[in-house]
Amino acid sequence: MLDSLVSGALADASERRAVRGLDLVEAAALARPAGLDALEALAPADRVKIIAEVKRSSPSRGALAEIPDPALLASQYETGGASAISVLTEVRRFGGTLADLEAVRAAVSLPVLRKDFIAEPYQVFEARAAGADLVLLIVAALEQPLLVELHSLIQQLGMTALVETHSADEVSRAVDVGAQVIGVNARDLSTFELDQDLFGRLADQIPSGVIRIAESAVKTPADVAHYRAAGADVVLIGEALVTGDPVATLTEFLGS
Repeated sequence: MLDSLVSGALADASERRAVRGLDLVEAAALARPAGLDALEALAPADRVKIIAEVKRSSPSRGALAEIPDPALLASQYETGGASAISVLTEVRRFGGTLADLEAVRAAVSLPVLRKDFIAEPYQVFEARAAGADLVLLIVAALEQPLLVELHSLIQQLGMTALVETHSADEVSRAVDVGAQVIGVNARDLSTFELDQDLFGRLADQIPSGVIRIAESAVKTPADVAHYRAAGADVVLIGEALVTGDPVATLTEFLGS
């Protein structure tokens, strides 16, 4: 499944590149003002922080929410106390677009994450051109040389990489590239099985000073508390927010 998601994302990027070449996207990325400081926004604090996600659907659950106005939803997330906004820009399985990210960027003062299956430099330039401050890199989807290349490019463009892992080996690879933000996804992107305790087993392998993000398997405040007790600085939440009252749910989760 992960291979299919990556190949689909690359095929879609190729179609966009045929319309808007790398030179144009690179120029647009470099013309952007400095990105927001995601490291400061997500830095460890005396309570858990939340990245709230704009997410219409997923391969595991299908359609989740219509979200006719991503900017409005993101503004509600900001009101509810989110520290950053994640925007799915993958269209085939998640129903997102770069236009969603651009709309969110214009509506909020928080760092914005491009969450997609990034596997080539063109997609990184696209992210910055659209206003992203963070870019997701999935270790399982990238050979180490490409992971190093993309991580370096993200930094050069003034953004921050959220490097996602799902095993001890992947955490080690993320540390080796100098990742300052490491996520542990409870969902195996090959099988879509969930293991909420995975974060706790891997957290100690993430060096002190690196921001630790727990991803997936959050439905209740108790789930947030579980991750916090295991050492999470930040929890990334999508489904539970788009299927309920975003402000009330965020307030409840932050109070956990």
